[in-house]
Amino acid sequence: MPIELKMPALSPTMEEGTLAKWLVKEGDKVASGDILAEIETDKATMEFEAVDEGTVAKILVPEGSEGVKVGAPIAILAGEDEDASKAAAAAPKADTAAAAPPKPAPEPKADATPKSPPPQAPVETPPSPPQAAAAPRAEGDRVKASPLARKLAQAQGIDLSNIQGTGPGGRIVRADIDAAAGKAPSTAPSTASAAPAPALSTHLVMPGPMEQAIPHEEVKLSNIRKTIARRLTEAKQQVPHIYLTVDIQLDALLKLRGELNKGLEGRGVKLSVNDLLIKALAQSLIEVPECNVAFAGDHMFKYSRADISVAVSIPAGLITPIIHGADTKSVSAISTEMKELAGLAKDGKLQPEQYQGGTASISNMGMMGIKQFEAVINPPQGMIMAIGAGEKRPYVVNDSLQIATVMSATGSFDHRAIDGADGARLMQAFKRLVENPLGMLA
Repeated sequence: MPIELKMPALSPTMEEGTLAKWLVKEGDKVASGDILAEIETDKATMEFEAVDEGTVAKILVPEGSEGVKVGAPIAILAGEDEDASKAAAAAPKADTAAAAPPKPAPEPKADATPKSPPPQAPVETPPSPPQAAAAPRAEGDRVKASPLARKLAQAQGIDLSNIQGTGPGGRIVRADIDAAAGKAPSTAPSTASAAPAPALSTHLVMPGPMEQAIPHEEVKLSNIRKTIARRLTEAKQQVPHIYLTVDIQLDALLKLRGELNKGLEGRGVKLSVNDLLIKALAQSLIEVPECNVAFAGDHMFKYSRADISVAVSIPAGLITPIIHGADTKSVSAISTEMKELAGLAKDGKLQPEQYQGGTASISNMGMMGIKQFEAVINPPQGMIMAIGAGEKRPYVVNDSLQIATVMSATGSFDHRAIDGADGARLMQAFKRLVENPLGMLA
């Protein structure tokens, strides 16, 4: 019997994805564990493995297809003793609304001024099947909707009974709520103050004729970049940030790092400053547990372990692999794990458990020469530490003015969950550990 290969859910929040690349072709024999395709989710590009053995009878969704719903058939696998051509003939038709690959936009000529402004860039909207093809979205009197869609609809005052779902079986998903919010004003009085936000984002997505007349290239956003844009916008709009900055003398930490690296030469481990800062932040969170929290509406989560999300820049944007239990790991273990995770992140091969979660984050832009900056909190985490460059500065040491290596560190705290005084205690604990680094190794 032919086996339907369906679009997998590669992360808990995934509702659709992009079939970035097929690694097999029709007629290829595959075994369990073989890599069939690369799928781009809202977090990373991940590999899709075969579970069964057989022959690829038909590929239903071509590579490059965007908006492929989770659970949608993407290929047909013929069994070991089956005729692949018969299995292909019996294959269901692909959902063209989701499976059609994007048409490449014509490239503008940089050396020519257009005679008339090019058409306005269309606003990105989720693909939806024709209304007639949608399955009924209610079972009895109950509207079929995902938990996230219900939550968003309630927050925005949207009546689910007026929405035609585009998910599997006519289920209402997040994309339907976003589309409904963009078409009609919310009926909830509490959302009136949020009305200007869509106008701002629309202006950013659709530049006017004068901007479009400038020689340019239209670059389509990846799923990762869309997620980054959405989450950062939500964080700045919904999370009241409080910023606390301290200057920290690095000379003792740099000296200890040099000594540790000499002792680790035979083990193939080379510690970075960031490895030691990850350890310092983890221990600070254990020392000041009021900052090792996550805000969750009418309650909070207080964590007894410090899982540090570390910001890593990749070509697609930014991702935060996690050092789990960094407060109890040795600095050499943190260094080894961080190098492995950074490599996987750059190759787009992180597994969901390697980048989802975390109790706090650290973002280091010191290696880029940035003296000081304020990072955006990654909800539902309660804080993020922004690390600036270590530089020679005039600094008071033992009541005398000397030249010291000093860096600025800025903590961003969710003021709904963390009071300023508790944030200040965390910054002081972090400063003390970095300036007296032997305490981290005890």
